[in-house]
Order: sequence, then C-alpha cells, then structure tokens
Amino acid sequence: MSETTHERATSAAPPPPGENLSAAELAARHGLAVSGARPSLPAYVRQLWGRRHFILSFSQAKLTAQYSQAKMGQVWQVLTPLLNAAVYLLIFGYLLGGRGGMDMPEYIPFLVIGVFLFTFTQQSVMAGVKSIPGNIGLVRALHFPRASLPISFVLQQLQQLLFSTVVILVVLIGFGHYPSWTWLLVVPALLLQLVFNSGLALVFARWGAAVPDLAQLMPFVLRTAMYGSGVLFPIGHILDGRDVPSWVADVALANPISVYMELFRHATITDGPHHGDLAGYFWLLAVGYALLALVAGFVYFWKAEERYGRG
Repeated sequence: MSETTHERATSAAPPPPGENLSAAELAARHGLAVSGARPSLPAYVRQLWGRRHFILSFSQAKLTAQYSQAKMGQVWQVLTPLLNAAVYLLIFGYLLGGRGGMDMPEYIPFLVIGVFLFTFTQQSVMAGVKSIPGNIGLVRALHFPRASLPISFVLQQLQQLLFSTVVILVVLIGFGHYPSWTWLLVVPALLLQLVFNSGLALVFARWGAAVPDLAQLMPFVLRTAMYGSGVLFPIGHILDGRDVPSWVADVALANPISVYMELFRHATITDGPHHGDLAGYFWLLAVGYALLALVAGFVYFWKAEERYGRG
C-alpha cells in the first residue's frame, strides 16, 4: 500500500475503541460543514451577486402573476393608487380643505406624487414582511441567499412605480408643469428611495419570519406613517397656527418618507406656494437614510440567515 493510500485509509478509519468524540469533532475530522450554516458577510454578498439574474427574473414573474386573475391585468398596478388618490382628493382636497393654500393645478400633482411614492414604500415593507413566510416552501427546498426574496419584491414594486410614472407625467403636464432640467433629479431621488426601501424590506423580512402575525399589524402602522409624512397635505400647513413648537414640522419633514417625496415634488412641480426652495440638506438626508437602511438592514437580515425556514 502506498503512503498516500495509507494516509487516506487512516483518516477515514473509525475512531479507536474508547475514543469518545463529539459530533462537532467528528465533523471536523472528516471535513464536514453544517448544512445551511451562515456564510461570512463577504461570501454572502458574493452569493447574492451570483443570484442577480434569479432575483430579477423572480421579481418579473411575481409582477406578471400578481394580476393574472384580473381581467384588466396589470392596469390595476396604476389604477389602484390612482383611485386612492381620487378618494383622498375628495376628502382632503375638497371636504377638509387640506390643500394648504395650493390651488388644484398644484395640489393634484402634489397628491398624486405623494400617493404613488408612498405606495412604493408601503408595498415594499409589506412584501418584505411576507417574503419569508409566503415563500416558505422555496426557502426549505432550495439553498440560496434568503436576502434574494425581499430584494426581488422591492424590485417588483419599483417596476410597478415605473409604470405609474407615466400617469404622474400625464398629470403634471395636464396641470401645466412642463419638463425642465430639474426633472432629471427624479432619477437619483428614485434610486435613493429604492435603496432605502430595500434596507427597510430586509429588516421587516426578518421580523416577519419570526412573527408572521406582523403582516396583520403593519397596515395600521403604515397608515399612521402616511398621515404623518405629508402624503396628502403639506405638513407645515397642518401645524400652522397650532400650539406646537416649530421644530415639530421640521422633524416631520425630515422623516425618510417625506424626504423622498419632497425631492420628487420639488423636481417636477415648478411653481406654486408649496414649491419654494428645497433645503440642500434634504439630499444629504436622502443619501444618509438610504445608506444607513441598506447597510444596517442587510447586516441585520444576514445575522439570522441560518434560522429562516427552520421550525
């Protein structure tokens, strides 16, 4: 027997009688690794990048299947938030007088932008909450980085928003807000919101995997966030004349949902009392929120990678 063959036979031989080894020691002796163990963070990023085609294809398939049973199909992607905007226009624009001094040519684009962009964040969060429990069969059957799921669902919501931008453009032009160079700022604003929503979805995906009932609670939380973020009315107008410190309006405007909406609104709505000059720090806030959400959300989700689909 050659020396190499002898070494292989020796390493594969069972332990001598009386030698009690733990499962971990036996696995180490024979070069075995834990199935589904969490990889290092750099390795996880590489795995996720390697699944980029799957992530994109999965998001497109989900988008196609979402309205496959409806006769009007993907038209509902645009029609649903547009109908919501019409209801809010009736209630807040006419009945409650929440326009904040804006006339209809400014308020209607203001409202439509707010509703569509909030829907992007709202649906990203809800998709993140349901991404693991709603695909538990896939999670248990295949080995892949679980972050693929919430990220693919956020990309699905982005595609829906891109369909909706056609409606936003029609509304803007229909009410006299014509394209200018500032409209180019919409692209970085949406990209930053995409990054922020991805980080948010990763956080809520981990929470949703641990507490599936969270999906029942989130609509109430998100509705509160909508009323407090200036989606339907200018925050400054609502707080004006009320016995609250002036910094309350500043804090409300500085929340992430409001920041991304204001960047989009000020880039496209070119005149009116609400338009004004947008403080430069809004871009700093947008970048900071996006990076913080993505890095913190990704690491937070990765730390529980080996627990998804267990139990």
